[in-house]
Amino acid sequence: MSAPLLQVRGLTVDYATPQGATRAVDGVSFDLGAGEVMGLAGESGSGKSTLAFAIARLHRPPAHVTGGSVTLADTDVLALTPKELRQWRWREVSVVLQSAMNALNPVLRLSDQFRDMFRAHGITNRAEVAERSAGLLRLVGISPDRLRDYPHQFSGGMRQRLVIALALALKPKLVIMDEPTTALDVVVQREILEQVADLRRRLGFSVLFITHDLALMSQFCDRVGVMLQGRLVELTTPAAIAAGEGKEGANHPYTRRLWDSIPPLHPAQPVRAQPDLVMP
Repeated sequence: MSAPLLQVRGLTVDYATPQGATRAVDGVSFDLGAGEVMGLAGESGSGKSTLAFAIARLHRPPAHVTGGSVTLADTDVLALTPKELRQWRWREVSVVLQSAMNALNPVLRLSDQFRDMFRAHGITNRAEVAERSAGLLRLVGISPDRLRDYPHQFSGGMRQRLVIALALALKPKLVIMDEPTTALDVVVQREILEQVADLRRRLGFSVLFITHDLALMSQFCDRVGVMLQGRLVELTTPAAIAAGEGKEGANHPYTRRLWDSIPPLHPAQPVRAQPDLVMP
């Protein structure tokens, strides 16, 4: 069996506070295979985003990695220098941030934002940048004619696609998606995830997918990790979660409560027909 793309071992992240260190991620360990989609679920404050930012080395003070290791494609991520990190990010790992509304600079045309990203990684030829930018827009189903537009001229779903296009610009091995469908309606959510699934099949990258929505995750992910109070309390398959508690199902009580909190599509009791209102 081939080695996993990402190996996280005993990763611990603390936040420094005047009252002392607060542990946000507590000894988390897991592997992520090449081309695999792993979901990370849990309530707000459970440590999901802190874990993801630590893997990409995007965490900032007062957050500090105080233990463990992160290895991506044989690279010791925690040992990289700031200069090495600048080249490593986006070539090996990229991040789709939680809010596409804030991820794009509102005062720059889209072409300028793509140009800045390419320039930061040594790609400065204007013709090449224009060609690659147009290709990325086609990749996510947006006309290259829109490169001269500003972010406010795009809908919420289109802005999310633009952020995904930026994340895929240098063909990274791992894409971390932190709540990528927040603030989008359910129809657009499905369209975005179907497009990500199609891109993953075509380009072969792995995905770490963070969301509160366990039902959405169960349709998209190969495996699901559940976090509680900074710990990874369960790592299983969507089928095991749906199967319930037991040998073949999810065993942690918190996982069961998360799954049971999903409203059923069909109520247990039929809804009574209400009499028609008679207008005077």
